[in-house]
Amino acid sequence: MLSPTGWGALVGGAALTGAGYALGYPEAVVLGVGCLLAVGVALIWTGRSPRLSASRQVTPRKVARGDRAEGAVALTNTGRRTRRGLDVTDSCGALPLTLRVPPLAAGAEHTVRYALPTERRGRIALGPLRIERTDPLGLARRVRVFGPGEGGTDTLLVRPRVCLLPVLPSGTAHHVEGPTTDTADEGSLTFHALREYVLGDDLRRVHWRSSARTGTLMVKQLVDVSLPHSTVVLDTRAAAYRSEDDFELAVDTAASVAFAAARSNFPVEVLSETGPVLRTDGAGGNDAEALLDRLALVRRSQAASAAGAFDELERARRRGSLTVITGTGDASGLSALERVRRSFDRTVVLRTGAAASADDPHAPAGLGSDVPQLRVTGLDSLLAAWRREAVR
Repeated sequence: MLSPTGWGALVGGAALTGAGYALGYPEAVVLGVGCLLAVGVALIWTGRSPRLSASRQVTPRKVARGDRAEGAVALTNTGRRTRRGLDVTDSCGALPLTLRVPPLAAGAEHTVRYALPTERRGRIALGPLRIERTDPLGLARRVRVFGPGEGGTDTLLVRPRVCLLPVLPSGTAHHVEGPTTDTADEGSLTFHALREYVLGDDLRRVHWRSSARTGTLMVKQLVDVSLPHSTVVLDTRAAAYRSEDDFELAVDTAASVAFAAARSNFPVEVLSETGPVLRTDGAGGNDAEALLDRLALVRRSQAASAAGAFDELERARRRGSLTVITGTGDASGLSALERVRRSFDRTVVLRTGAAASADDPHAPAGLGSDVPQLRVTGLDSLLAAWRREAVR
């Protein structure tokens, strides 16, 4: 098809040819015919779609925010003639990346490599891949869009950056006769209660005396009462952060805290004022990866208050450590933390963003003096502040 330049040459050539004949100007006729011939040659040049095969490779498919990711498109000329004037365009989200391809001889292969944007978290859609062939004057072009399986669409997952933190000690008590609540995790350490047999239970846990007395097969329920639990509340309200970078730092902070517990196979729960984000029980070997994948997709909300997250904690029994992550902006609803913090062994508030003045009007009000409020201006400051808190 004709490019805008080609349409201009076609219309201009026709006008010059007609005006030259009508007014008796042979120079205008020659110029007009030249434009029309150039358009005709361009259409012949791009008339046949190039016979090419293409494949895309993304390395790596999951990357931390700001780290390098690369796309590579391998093009092979499956035709019998050398192909020139080829451009390859790959869409990365809303950003088109166009790269020039050198002349490809018959049967030749060329790989085009390009850096992918990783400045922001999220799932970035790649493709579909487009091959565009133009004539030397840029008057005509032919575009081929590759479908699935031949360089079509793909995805790149940009996850939060994390720093390796120690797990915050929660001071979970050990019980001689079992835990005082039913929130402990299934395990193999401490006897808690008797319950009916469920298909798949270890027959070595069968309590034969109780089974004979009740006529129902009963097994001993064992729990791990000392397993540290980590609860992370991430404030995703747009009003809580002074900039987009502050929010990204908050997500990185939440990912670092949750990742520290998950990689040690400890239970972790992450939630926000809009509801649960993810909960792991520590039994899966991929909990840490699942947390990073889920936090890669977290977006800012328009909620007016952060109290919804604490309402969720109040409705269910919790224990272990509680970490609240917010910004230096609007603190509406954070005072609700006072209602639930005593259910936890340890509570910490992390505020991301530039340091505010001593009379900061956005500072969370109503929190007890025994709740540490740590300022985080980067992952380095998070690591230093967290280590100090861990040894308290």
